[in-house]
Amino acid sequence: MTATIERGSATASVNPPADTAKTAKPRRKSGFLGSSNGKKAVMAITGAVMVLFLIGHMAGNLKSFAGAESFNAYAAFLRTMGEPILPHRVLLTVVEVALVVAVALHMWSAISLARRASKARPVKYAAKRKSRANGYAVHTMRYGGVIIVLFVIYHLLDLTFGAVNPAGGGATPYDRLVEGFAPSRWWVTLFYVLALVMVGLHLRHGLWSAFQTLGLAGSRSYRPLKAVAAGLSALLVIGFLAVPVAVAIGVIK
Repeated sequence: MTATIERGSATASVNPPADTAKTAKPRRKSGFLGSSNGKKAVMAITGAVMVLFLIGHMAGNLKSFAGAESFNAYAAFLRTMGEPILPHRVLLTVVEVALVVAVALHMWSAISLARRASKARPVKYAAKRKSRANGYAVHTMRYGGVIIVLFVIYHLLDLTFGAVNPAGGGATPYDRLVEGFAPSRWWVTLFYVLALVMVGLHLRHGLWSAFQTLGLAGSRSYRPLKAVAAGLSALLVIGFLAVPVAVAIGVIK
């Protein structure tokens, strides 16, 4: 490498290293899905799919207040949707696959955004000025997500397959519901309460983030959308909690 510097001159000509020019490669374009906005859009859309599923699931669960016949009829309807045009349980399987894909894409976008944010700030700030609200949201979404995943796994083993349910897999959906949340199994109800509270906190933060991602959270709509996110989350949590609590105290039996 050679360099020529003239005394008293403000400029200097420096020959760049030869190997630098050879090794420099242009960045590959990752496309819309590879960008932060694309990942946020994926998270918002998949989150909306899961919210719609939760609303439908909650409405079905509340049929248990109408008695065993009504709840069992609802459970049977889920497996016969689309008949006779479609074979037995095909439409329900399509819905389940779509939901699994939505959950997987939601987790992928969340992890990708977290990694990108971490790489963008490889060195921590010397003065730690961290927003309490932001830290609360991050911890809620991170650890609450783990609790929700464990809850979903146990929920399927308990009420869907009956593997850990006292009534067993051969019992009717209503019998599994009543036996699953029986007063003697208070710890199961307590776990459901904890998990559903985490679902509510996760949902409230997720809805508000989706409103911001879609550009809906303006100066005028800030407070109304905040109220919508909190209100919808609270409604879903109360709706889901009503059934296990009612079974635990003997209202549903």
